[in-house]
Amino acid sequence: MLTPASDYETLYHGFRWQIPARFNIAAAACDRHAAATPDAPALIYEDQAGAVRTYSFLEIQRLANRAANMLRHHGVGRGDRVAILLGQRPETAVAHLGCFKLAAVSIPVFTLFGEEALAFRFQNSGAVAVLTDRANYPKVLAIRARCPALKLVLLVDGAEPGTLDFHAELARASDRAETADTAADDPAFISYTSGTTGPPKGALHAHRTLLGHMTGFEFLLNFYGFEGDLMWSPADWAWIAGLMDVLFPSWFLGKPVLAFRTAGPFDPEQAFHMMARHKVRSTLLVPTMLKMMRQVPDPPAVNLRSMFSGGEAVGREILEWARSRFGIEVNEGYGQTECNLITGHVPALMPARLGALGKPAPGHVVSIVDDDGQEVAPGVEGHIACRRPDPVMLLEYWDNPQATAEKYIGDWLITGDLGKKDEDGYLWFVGRADDVITSSGYRIGPGEIEDCLLKHPGVALSAAIGKPDPARTEIIKVFVVPAEGYAPDAALENELRSFVRDKLARHEYPREVEFVTELPTTATGKVMRRVLKQREIERQNDRAGD
Repeated sequence: MLTPASDYETLYHGFRWQIPARFNIAAAACDRHAAATPDAPALIYEDQAGAVRTYSFLEIQRLANRAANMLRHHGVGRGDRVAILLGQRPETAVAHLGCFKLAAVSIPVFTLFGEEALAFRFQNSGAVAVLTDRANYPKVLAIRARCPALKLVLLVDGAEPGTLDFHAELARASDRAETADTAADDPAFISYTSGTTGPPKGALHAHRTLLGHMTGFEFLLNFYGFEGDLMWSPADWAWIAGLMDVLFPSWFLGKPVLAFRTAGPFDPEQAFHMMARHKVRSTLLVPTMLKMMRQVPDPPAVNLRSMFSGGEAVGREILEWARSRFGIEVNEGYGQTECNLITGHVPALMPARLGALGKPAPGHVVSIVDDDGQEVAPGVEGHIACRRPDPVMLLEYWDNPQATAEKYIGDWLITGDLGKKDEDGYLWFVGRADDVITSSGYRIGPGEIEDCLLKHPGVALSAAIGKPDPARTEIIKVFVVPAEGYAPDAALENELRSFVRDKLARHEYPREVEFVTELPTTATGKVMRRVLKQREIERQNDRAGD
């Protein structure tokens, strides 16, 4: 979508959106390439046993057609929600495309989520179907009776009682299908994001969001789309970073994507070997991943053309290491689930300002505004905000009109981050306006953790904060007032850690638990997390000074 330029001002001011009235992600990211370059590689998949298979765009299209026909046969139609509880694998991409072809709404869901996290998302969305595997099916089975809308469960690796074999069902379906004629503003998928209090919110995105992502994607990857470009990222396709910063933008440009993700935590040595083995040219790696990769002794040579990072600050030391190791600059992107890839710090196009968020990506208007939605002067702190209309923005929060209204001040979408703009137009992050925890590239709402802990009989009250950590930006620490009859000991501490990990997700469990007799609260009884966080920072500073 971008016409390459040698400087930021020419690039930004020379771009104008051209969003068609009718648009479908499946048609744009798959169908047109299957027609024009049917044999071009779309997906290179390496499974955990090391077997590699390459799928062409035509093969992906035919599988997606089968998926659409199969879902239609089982009663899934326009607007119905389909949960996809899988990692990086062909069936994940095929299922999303199948939903888009039907004008159904897909829901990417993280495989590390536990039963409670899944139950909320299935119930809130009214998901009628879920696609998963046998490893994750026990969690679905445990909550199935609590999700009355859920009628169809498909497994990619062999059926269990009460489920259907996804591949067997595909084999019975036709590989010919018409892609639904959808408006650019028609719903495409729901990506759930945690808030500061209460349950997560479902960001409902339109088909146009793919176009909205493209300028940031090309901007941050030095005009991606060259001959030989191959994209890979460990970012799970259950998150908007994997789905819309990696998979579908690459396919929109007709370029292949490498799919591989172990079931366990990120393996930095394996990441080096995967990129070297498959000759990956571009990648998205969050700062925590880069910090871990820096520790790998004697890694293989990797020939990258471009890389971007985000989710947290990279830092001078890691930037310098990456420049030395890969021979390229790491571009830094900024955005959130609701409004993604809206700024970039790209040293090839602008003078580098270490620590800055950079400037708005082409097509996006991003600024600093006050509580009344008025832009503030350079150097004045305010809300980092993006102006609507903007094709990358969410349509709304699913079934939550109040949260949708509160997301905006006038025509400005408020990100929840505080920042400043300098005299040269660079944006700078100052801090969160709320209590969201940033850990290893994930944004985690403390409310969901606290709600989960309250379900444990040993917890009377709890508060979750992000404790500063040099490796992960923040780690999750919880302060717990034990329920009567429960001793605040190591056994309860370990039990609470496991409880959150099993009920919610591995990346949301507290690494530290501190038992207290009371929590600081406002006059209205609201827990003051910032007081707890400030205490923690002061403790760390005191220890550092000893």
